[in-house]
Amino acid sequence: MDGYTYYGVALMRRPGPGLAQGIVTHRPRAAVDPILAARQYTIYQETVASAGWRIHEVETAPDLPDSVFVEDPVVVCGNLAVLTRSGADTRRGEVDGVEASVRLLGLEVARIEAPGTLDGGDVLQVGPTVYVGVGGRTNADGAAQLEQLVKPLGREVVRVELGRALHLKSAVTALPDGSLIGLPDLVDTGALPPIRRATEEPGAHVLPLGGRDVLVSAAAHETIHELAAEGWKVLPVDISEFEKLEACVTCLSVLIPDQGEEG
Repeated sequence: MDGYTYYGVALMRRPGPGLAQGIVTHRPRAAVDPILAARQYTIYQETVASAGWRIHEVETAPDLPDSVFVEDPVVVCGNLAVLTRSGADTRRGEVDGVEASVRLLGLEVARIEAPGTLDGGDVLQVGPTVYVGVGGRTNADGAAQLEQLVKPLGREVVRVELGRALHLKSAVTALPDGSLIGLPDLVDTGALPPIRRATEEPGAHVLPLGGRDVLVSAAAHETIHELAAEGWKVLPVDISEFEKLEACVTCLSVLIPDQGEEG
């Protein structure tokens, strides 16, 4: 076992029939094929499971089109699940089903309260550092509340001002060794360590699955080759239907490492 290895539960939520009505902010709306999306979700889930994660599905929410993006309603830090309060008020109902799941998993629960707003997609955890993107979906009050909740766990919150990015992790993610990869032009890089510039937009999004396993969009052709050449075990997944809704590989799951296993 190397220093990156950890396994546990992967929280996921199956897409509902209204997926095509999900929010689109920064790109033109494109037709979404719900049948293809369901197939892609299943393959994504199988890929995560193949890397050693136990899948826990949150109850589906047919009336909430964006609910498949389970990353946004909750931030898990150690044994603490922080239920968020999205800056998009139409997404706030997604929290209920997620709360039931994290309680079932035995996590402690806290929540972001008004007037704070926070989306999980704005939270990038790299070791003891928690980078929080402040912009359209997450405000300064939400970031401050998260800081108070995770500080006792030994985590340091660093705020990052967002530019044209929907979420922080729409622009920047982290490889298993903690190095950042992304599109630095979309965020204020002053608060961040050096960012490796992604060769293509989908390559800005990586999801470490433990060990040297890294989940990457199948659309990131050059990034896949680069990471593989560096010795990472790259697991490409086609999420084209979700990418039409500004999603990336991190949006479709919340990884909850077994306590004592996180590297």
